[in-house]
Amino acid sequence: MKKLLAVLLSLVMVLSLAACGAKEAPAETKAPTEAPAATAPAETEAPAADPMEELIAAAQAEGTLVVYGSCEEEYLAAACEHFQELYGITVQYQRLSTGEVQSKVEEENGNPSGDVWFGGTTDPYNVCAAAGLLEPYEAINASHLLGDAYRDADGCWYGIYKGILGFMVNKDELDRMGLEAPQDWADLTKEEYKDLIWLSNYNTAGTAKLVINTMIQKYGHDEGIQYLKDLDKNIQVYTKSGSGPSKNVGTGECVIGIGFLHDGITQIVDNGYGNIELIIPSSGTSFEIGATAIFKGCAHPNAAKLWIEYALSPECVNLAKENGSYQFLVIDNAEQPKEASDFGLDPENVMDYDFEDAKQNIGTYIEEVMTALGGGDDRFKTE
Repeated sequence: MKKLLAVLLSLVMVLSLAACGAKEAPAETKAPTEAPAATAPAETEAPAADPMEELIAAAQAEGTLVVYGSCEEEYLAAACEHFQELYGITVQYQRLSTGEVQSKVEEENGNPSGDVWFGGTTDPYNVCAAAGLLEPYEAINASHLLGDAYRDADGCWYGIYKGILGFMVNKDELDRMGLEAPQDWADLTKEEYKDLIWLSNYNTAGTAKLVINTMIQKYGHDEGIQYLKDLDKNIQVYTKSGSGPSKNVGTGECVIGIGFLHDGITQIVDNGYGNIELIIPSSGTSFEIGATAIFKGCAHPNAAKLWIEYALSPECVNLAKENGSYQFLVIDNAEQPKEASDFGLDPENVMDYDFEDAKQNIGTYIEEVMTALGGGDDRFKTE
């Protein structure tokens, strides 16, 4: 009996051990395998639109551009004709002094008959910009300007050239009269030059407005206006356009002309007047920035924007020297006129001109000067 119990006990132990050995170990936990991301079919991106191509198409859809030009007639005609040739846009243009353009757009007051303004010094442009008569535009080709001084901060105008203010004299006439050529601004007020000097009209010419600003900045407000009163005693003629004096020096009708010296170069190089001498005032002078701008509310805004791009390109500005205009150019990819350097003109040899003061105050200065000179004088009539 004891033997039987022992056998049964042994059997129970064997079965228990077998049961324990058969218990399954916990399955090893594996990190789930990340399914590969679904790859979307590659999209073919459309090439970015060329803003210039879009602008050209929009301008061509308008089909017409009206330009008021205050540079010389030959350059204006060449620039407009080349724009028409390049883009197939009909260009109508008219040559007017900067003062005439200013008066015209002021009268039209936001409903301009023209689309763009081309050439002429920036003083009248600034008056129009301050009155809200010019349309701001951020030009692509403005990246080629030589500096921020050659553009309006808001994009109301852009510079295309730079000209130096000075004197042009007829050497033969001065020799005949036994007179020395004036070398500085103060010399022009000497009694010996009475009725020998021509200057452009303060009411019509941007050149004359620059003369006002230059004298006020050079001598101070009151002294500058007094200088212009003293100078007036020797002025024989006030011409409508800034280039008027230069066109009469070679013939001797004007003995001493005040204006931009590149206009004198035109008379010497293109018209053969070797008797003209160019003089940079010894105590310093100022310079103009010739500009271009869009009239606010113009009928052909896209053609106008395309004109600004064109005006800031070598396609346009390199035409100047081929058409009797020898100003220094203010974009970095243009070809400077050799003639200006040949005559010793240095575009950096100028005074530190305060464009902001001129912009803010030229209207007031003109009124003060005209009052001081007695503006009813027949010499200042604009018709």
